[in-house]
Amino acid sequence: MTTLFLLLALIATAAWITSTVTLRMKALERRADRLEHRLGLVLDHFGIEEPEPAGMDAVRALARDGRTIEAIRAHRRATGSGLAEAKQAVEALTDRPAS
Repeated sequence: MTTLFLLLALIATAAWITSTVTLRMKALERRADRLEHRLGLVLDHFGIEEPEPAGMDAVRALARDGRTIEAIRAHRRATGSGLAEAKQAVEALTDRPAS
């Protein structure tokens, strides 16, 4: 009986910790989104354009040659973006959906 009680207490504690961390992460993501939006407004106000990451010429060359998967990989390396973001960016470069 004591073992069952301890197991239930452990599960409840783990669930509480998980939910607390999840809520904190969501709050931090919302804060980061707000800060990025504000930074964008400041950059726009002063007419500052964000420089293109190094390696984008190689991404464009790969996309132009039809080597879409390699272009996506190169984009992810150059920008640190996720798979979906890199795929959309490469598709935008080629003006056609990737397979």
